[in-house]
Amino acid sequence: MIKKVLLAIMIAIPAMGFAQKFGVINTETLMADMPDMKEVQAQVEASSKKYETEFKSLQDEFQSKFDEFQKMEESTPQTIKDRRMQELQELDQKIQQFRQTATQDLQRQSEQLMAPIRQKVVTAIQSVGAEGGYTFIFENAVPVYAGKDVTDVTVEVKSKLGIK
Repeated sequence: MIKKVLLAIMIAIPAMGFAQKFGVINTETLMADMPDMKEVQAQVEASSKKYETEFKSLQDEFQSKFDEFQKMEESTPQTIKDRRMQELQELDQKIQQFRQTATQDLQRQSEQLMAPIRQKVVTAIQSVGAEGGYTFIFENAVPVYAGKDVTDVTVEVKSKLGIK
């Protein structure tokens, strides 16, 4: 009985290997071709420009106060110089905090805008995988080697998403 089970397993394992179908896709190029990506990039770029304008304004303010500080006469009392130096340090901290907050906000905005696009891509890949009978579809930006039994499904997924 055990011999029959082992024989059945030994016959089934190689047969399963031949029945498997693999695909690869380059989601980076796929997403770059999507019209939705251009809209996301435009929105993020617009927000980035607003942050850059505000950042430039803060830098100009800092430079103006710094120039003022350097032009102080030597007869200026030390307490006034110290207060101005403290103002400069506080403004510098404000600039650094603004830069960090802006970077985080732009990253969060990009992730929020990209989420529906990623979901569309995943859904399309799953659909192509199910329709094509694929066992696995791997993300592979630059394949080192792809045998005859691996199919690039990027074109099929693009078609599913309506991308030319």
